Amino acid sequence: MGCSGHSIVQTPNLDRLAASGTRFTNCWTPSPICVSARAALATGRWAHEIEAWDSSHAYTGEPHGWAHEMRNRGRDVVSFGKLHHRSGADDDGFTERVLPMFIVGGVGWVQGLSRRQPIPYDESAELAADVGVGETTYTRYDRRVTAAACNWLTAPERSDQPWVAFVSLVAPHYPLAAPEEFAALYPHGEVPPPEIGPVVPANPAVQALTKFWNYGDYFDDATTIAGRAAYFGLCSFLDDNVGKVLSALDDSGQSEDTLVIYSSDHGEFLGNRGLWGKSFMYEDSAAVPMIVSGPGVPPGATVDTNVNLIDIAPTVLGGAAAAVGNGHARSLVELANLPTHERLAFTEYHDGGSITGSFAIRHGEWKYVHHEGFEPELFDVENDPDELNDVAADVRLIEVRRRCAKLLADVVDTKAANDAAFAAQEAMIAELGGRDALINGFRFNHTPAPG
Repeated sequence: MGCSGHSIVQTPNLDRLAASGTRFTNCWTPSPICVSARAALATGRWAHEIEAWDSSHAYTGEPHGWAHEMRNRGRDVVSFGKLHHRSGADDDGFTERVLPMFIVGGVGWVQGLSRRQPIPYDESAELAADVGVGETTYTRYDRRVTAAACNWLTAPERSDQPWVAFVSLVAPHYPLAAPEEFAALYPHGEVPPPEIGPVVPANPAVQALTKFWNYGDYFDDATTIAGRAAYFGLCSFLDDNVGKVLSALDDSGQSEDTLVIYSSDHGEFLGNRGLWGKSFMYEDSAAVPMIVSGPGVPPGATVDTNVNLIDIAPTVLGGAAAAVGNGHARSLVELANLPTHERLAFTEYHDGGSITGSFAIRHGEWKYVHHEGFEPELFDVENDPDELNDVAADVRLIEVRRRCAKLLADVVDTKAANDAAFAAQEAMIAELGGRDALINGFRFNHTPAPG
C-alpha cells in the first residue's frame, strides 16, 4: 500500500481509509494459508485451538464466532465473496451469503494432507505460466462481489436494521494477471526486482517447504518482473473495488456510524528469497495489512503494537468482554487508543509441504521460529528485518532463546499441536480412500471461482 510506504503501488482508496483511521504496522495472520487464517478470523481463536490445520480442515461453524454472536444480537450479518469455510450446509453465523466461495467439494486441497509422504505439487508450474494482462475468473468474480456489496449497502432497508457486512475479495491472489487499466500503471521497466535475492535455507524444515513450494523454479528474470507488475496491478484493482464499497457506504449515509476494518488473510513473497506464495514463517508471508477506521478510532494514526487477525472478533463485538475468542484477542479499537506497548505476535503452519509444524512468535526485537523436532530459528528483526541472519546458535543468546521458548509455550503446546495435526490429517486421508486417492483426486492451483 502507498500508506505503508511502498514506492510503486498505487492504493489511493486504502490510503484515504488509513488517513481517516488507524493503521497497525505490525499485524500477523494466525496462519499463512487462506483456510486456516479465515477459521481463526471467524472465531477469534488460534488455528490449533480450533483444529483448523490446513486447506482441508476448514471452518464448520464450530466453535461459534463473531457472526453467530452478532446474529444473536439481532443484526443482519451478511458475507459477500470468498469465505473458504467448509460448505454452505454449515451454519457459520451469517444470515445471508452472497456469491460465497467455499473450499472445493467440502474437502478443499487434499494433496497437502500427505505431509509425511509429500505428493509432488506439479501445479506449481502454473503460476509463472499464467502471468499476463487481462481479466481472469477471479477478477470477474471480484467485480461481481463488489457490485453486490454496493447494491446491498445502498438499499433503503440498510438504515432500518443494524448490520455487519463481510466483503471478501480474492485479488491480489494469483493467477498473476491484472486487468489492462491497472496493469498499465506498472510498466515493466519501472518495476523493481525482488528486494531479497535467492536464499538457500539451512533449517531442514524450511528446506522441505522450499522444495515443495517450488514456484520459483519456473520464473526467469522477465517473468519475475512481469509477475510482480501483475501483482501490483491486482493490488490497485483491489483498491479500486475497496473504493467502490466505501463510496457505496458514503452514499448510504452510514459512514459516520460504521466501523471499517481492512486486512488480508496472508502475505506474498513475490520473488523474495526466490519464493512465491505464502506458507512460511517469514514476514513476507506472515505479515498482513490492518487498517481500522470509524467511531472511536484515532484518525491518521499508526500503531506499532503487535496485532493479529484474531483481534477482529472482539473488535466486531465491541470489546474484550466478547462472547467469543480467546484470552489473547483484544479489540483493535481499544489498542488503537493505547500507547504502543509490548504484545506477543504469533503464527503457525501445518499445511502442504511442511514436514513438521512450524510456530513463530515475535517479542520486542526478537522473532523466534520453532519447528517441532528441529532446531529453532532466531532473528533480530530490528537490525535484520529481512531475516537473513539466524542467530539461534549464538551462545551469547541462550537466555533470549529460553525466554522466547517460554513465551511460545504459554501460547501453545507445540508437540501436542503437531501430533494432533498429523493425526487429523492421517484420519482424513484414510476417510478419503488413502494417499493414492489423493494423488488421483481433483487437483488445482487455486479454488475455482463460483459460477
